[in-house]
Amino acid sequence: MSVHVIGAGLAGLAAACALTDRGHHVVLFEAAKAAGGRARSYVDPVLGCRIDNGNHLLLSGNIAALSYLHRIGAARSLAGPAEPVFPFIDLQSGRSWRLHLNQGRFPWWIFSSSRRVPGTGLRHYAALLKLRRARRQDLVADLVGRGPLYRNLLEPFAIAALNTMPDIASAAPLRAVLAETIERGGAASVPRYARIGLSESFIDPALEWLSAKGADIRLGERVTALNPAQATVLAVPPWIAASLVPGLTVPDEYESICNLHFRHSLGQEGFWGLIGGTTEWVFARPDMLSVTISAANRYADIDNDTMAARVWGELSRAFNLPAEMPLHRVVWEKRATFACTPAQLGRRPGARTPNPNLVLAGDWTDTGLPATIEGAIRSGNNAAAALLQPIG
Repeated sequence: MSVHVIGAGLAGLAAACALTDRGHHVVLFEAAKAAGGRARSYVDPVLGCRIDNGNHLLLSGNIAALSYLHRIGAARSLAGPAEPVFPFIDLQSGRSWRLHLNQGRFPWWIFSSSRRVPGTGLRHYAALLKLRRARRQDLVADLVGRGPLYRNLLEPFAIAALNTMPDIASAAPLRAVLAETIERGGAASVPRYARIGLSESFIDPALEWLSAKGADIRLGERVTALNPAQATVLAVPPWIAASLVPGLTVPDEYESICNLHFRHSLGQEGFWGLIGGTTEWVFARPDMLSVTISAANRYADIDNDTMAARVWGELSRAFNLPAEMPLHRVVWEKRATFACTPAQLGRRPGARTPNPNLVLAGDWTDTGLPATIEGAIRSGNNAAAALLQPIG
């Protein structure tokens, strides 16, 4: 069977790989001249080096993402610690600490003051039990928004995973993330990130794999209308999907992400969570210090120069860096993800449409997960399965 996959972001690439692996001929369309969507790398002319358009942290429990990398031969392209360790720096107190989970499923780490979140006792971890019962209408902050565990772990984790502020974000997708990672123990919670860049891990190997398998890849070719008789995976942003599929209900409220890249070597590679400031997650590579700020609509009125100065000031305090700001770039993804609110979750469609020849893929479809790399790849797998099931 010949299948058209429209959109070469992670969802479209995952669907294309799954279909190709099943022996179907894929024609992959992408309106942009480069594949990858919101998970790609490019050469920045200001910095004079290659950067990601955003930083992404995976966990070893992200089975769909890791299986995808294994399929395209890029499983060794990720970096990260050998253990489930998460380093944090509190910008207000100046204290550095590490969350260190144990490998097994039973959380022995909460009984060790050196492994758990500072200032927490056993009673604070009852919040995790509350999250296990979270429903779509439950808001993260209302459910667990108190105490040191919330400030130092659950709040930054929720903002990063949901890309929505906890006072309006549904707790149900956060429950789903925790169920597949931390609740399965440290073995499912080891942090992973692209060693070189997102394109080098997720995009370029997939394109090479698809080409070697005979797929037809058409970059820079926009599809403006759908053929109802053609087997199609529509893996485009929700607003484009709605314009191509009459009557389709999709999320229509969005949150931005702000990424800042500084041309500075920290002298070590790794990642850190920063608490108590604007900066949230820091990724250090040999020649670059990159920062990710999620749920960034709250900072939309701050100009780039002010944002860069604020963030560099926090980095200087956290890592004892020079006060003079190095060459930098501020990158905004204005519609990075849908807003993960109860109302918007209700607008997520499934993979199937009334036309059995047309299926949907994208992190905005109803995967049960928030809009993450894991969710995007899982949506592509779901779309491929839905398209193939009617024909056996």
